This record gives sequence, C-alpha cells and structure tokens, in this order.
Amino acid sequence: MKNTLGPLEPKADKDTVRRHNLSLVLRAVHDEGEATRAAVAARVGLTRAAVSSLVEQLLAGGFLTERGKTFSGQAGRPGTALRVARTGPAGLGVEINIDYVSVCVVDLAGTDRVRLTEHVDNRGAAPGEVLERAARIAAGALESAAGQELYAAGALLALPGLVSGGTVRQAPNLGWNGVAAERLFGKALSALRPGRPALPVGSDNEANAAALAELWFGGQERVRSFLYLTGEIGVGGAIVAGGELMRGAHGFAGEIGHVVADVDGPECRCGSRGCLEQYAGQAALLRGAGLDEASGLPGVAELERRARAGDVRAVAALERAGRMLGLVVSGAVNLLDPEAVVLGGIYRSLMPWLGPAADRELTARVVSGLWPVGSGRLRGSSSSGDAARGAAAVVVRDVIADPAGYMGRMAR
Repeated sequence: MKNTLGPLEPKADKDTVRRHNLSLVLRAVHDEGEATRAAVAARVGLTRAAVSSLVEQLLAGGFLTERGKTFSGQAGRPGTALRVARTGPAGLGVEINIDYVSVCVVDLAGTDRVRLTEHVDNRGAAPGEVLERAARIAAGALESAAGQELYAAGALLALPGLVSGGTVRQAPNLGWNGVAAERLFGKALSALRPGRPALPVGSDNEANAAALAELWFGGQERVRSFLYLTGEIGVGGAIVAGGELMRGAHGFAGEIGHVVADVDGPECRCGSRGCLEQYAGQAALLRGAGLDEASGLPGVAELERRARAGDVRAVAALERAGRMLGLVVSGAVNLLDPEAVVLGGIYRSLMPWLGPAADRELTARVVSGLWPVGSGRLRGSSSSGDAARGAAAVVVRDVIADPAGYMGRMAR
C-alpha cells in the first residue's frame, strides 16, 4: 500500500525546537495582550523554567517588555506582566490604489503608529513613477517610525489587481500588465535609504490585505468566514474561510468586481462587458448621481451629502448599485456559504443607501434561507482596518511566527 501521508519532515534539531518555542511564547503573549510567565507556561504546555529561558531571550531581542507585579489570587509569588514591545520590530504596509497611496507602520501589537497618505490620480502614470512615489512616502514613514524606535522587518505592497510572484499580472484600472512591483519598489526604496540594508518586500492584492485587517482588527472575532468587498474606483473582493484567506489555485480568488452582472452591459477596462464594477464602482456611482468622476473622494463625500439630503438622483444611483451588488454577491454566498458579507472602502459610509437594496436581493436569492432582511449578515466594515494596516500586520505576524529568524537578520 502506498504512503499517502506525504514526504517525511526531517527530524527537528535543538535549534528548530528553540525557534518554534520562541514563536509559541511570543504568540501567547501577543494573543493575551498581557500575561505572566506562569500563565504562558500553562497555555503553551512548557515548563516554567523553559518559558522563563525563552522569555529572557525575547526580552533581550526587544520583542517583549515586562512591568510591575500581578497577583493571580493563588498561592505563590506574584509574577511580572509580559507584553509585546512597543518599540523594535515593526511592519510596513504600502497600499497603492487608483487615486491614492497610503503607508502604514504598525508595531508588534498591530497598533497603527505612523500613517501617511497622498491623494493622487495614478491612472496613466508609468508604473515606475507610481512605485517611486510610493517608495518616497514609505521612506518618510520609516523615518517617522525610527523616531519612535520602531524598525520595519519588511514591507508588503497592497495592489489593486492580480498579483503573484512579486508581479502585478493585470491591474485594469491602473493600466498595468506584467509589472515587477516588488523589484521596482524595493530598488526605489533602497535608493532613498543609502547605507541601510535592503528591506524585504512582498506583495498581495489590496482586497486581501483589507480583509485580513478586518479579520484581525475589525472586532468580529466570532466571524471567521466572510466575503469582503471593497469599493474604490473598481470593486475588489476577498474570501476568508475559517480565519484564513482563500487564495485559489493561482492566488487570484476574490475578483468579484469582474464577475459579469449583465452580458450586454457596458464595456469594462478588463475587456469584458457588464462587470459588477461598471454598476457599483466609484465611477459608476458618481456618474449615476450626476457627479464628476474626476472629483474622486470629494465626489464620494458629495454623493453621501446629497443622499442624506434625499436627492432623488443620488439615492437612485446608490439603490441601483446596491441591487447589482446583491445580485452578484448572492451567487457568491450560495457558492461559498460565508457567515457574513462585509462591505469596505467607500461602501462603508454609503451603507445606509446601498445596504437595504443589497439585503433585499440577498434575501430573495440566497437558497439557504439564512439571509432574511435585517439579519445583520450584510454589514459595513470596521473603521479599524484597511489594506495598508492589513499589509503591515502581515509583516508583523511573520516576525511573530519566527522571532529567531528576525534576530538572525538583525545580527547580520
């Protein structure tokens, strides 16, 4: 009988076990927010002596801090309270979108410590120019972070398109095809920081990063499976299942903005017709309300103002977009059976007008019967998360998963 369990892993040596246990302890403190050595030992199943040794290494490496004494109410000496450090290792997230660049630095706790955003129309600009601009903003954020004794362990680009292998395969709204985004950004950032080690750079789709921010910071701890949609110039999407991103065979899962809502609809920049973003993207919303697409974010604010005032054309445009969102999303709900659908980006502030129409479509079309109107399963995103913060937090979580590896890089 053939072995179907896969290849055997090499035997774990002492260094491998140490690396694993360092991460185990650091994650325990991170997840608890504050914990004593004894509490960590009880949680991770190691002896107090082993935990104390690991804690000392994490304190020396700048990953943990300790303060005061805590009393558990049980016999024995009080312990010092451990927390993840507010200085030292950090993550850099860089969101490049159609009409803005946003850069965020977060500490080990995931706290947003530096935020720089520049509103600029990136359509029509050369990819190298856009990435150089992003690198300039990122360099400024890193300098501000250094003033707080925070030092990025890496950077993650959040990009509005199909991203794999460090390359933007296709980003229709930017007009990018086959752009080596990681390499170009890394080169530009290194040129702005001469004499410093090159920062490791990764990349992902911006909706994926925003969905992770919602998962980790959105205050919906019990919702572990949801469909996330972000409304910007286009419409992005991401799928979270069991607390993990569903990426698909090639990393392109979640491109709901290019699901066809009407085969005879208007031509989309992707080359198809009747894509959802032609009905529910920012440009479509502004156009439907009689507002200038070029007005960008102020245009969205004006759309919201008009909707609040009861402007017939604005309200009708939002309701029409909500119906199309509900139509397309109901298919995804029938296919994936998520616990919730979360609307982010510009949709968050427009929920009072988009939401009811989308909710009605979901109620009418979801076959499970679990999506009645007003169920709360369709909800606006939290104000605590966005793609830049999610991207930065990915870097931080990589550090927490292997603090020994980060210490090794710093030693070099």
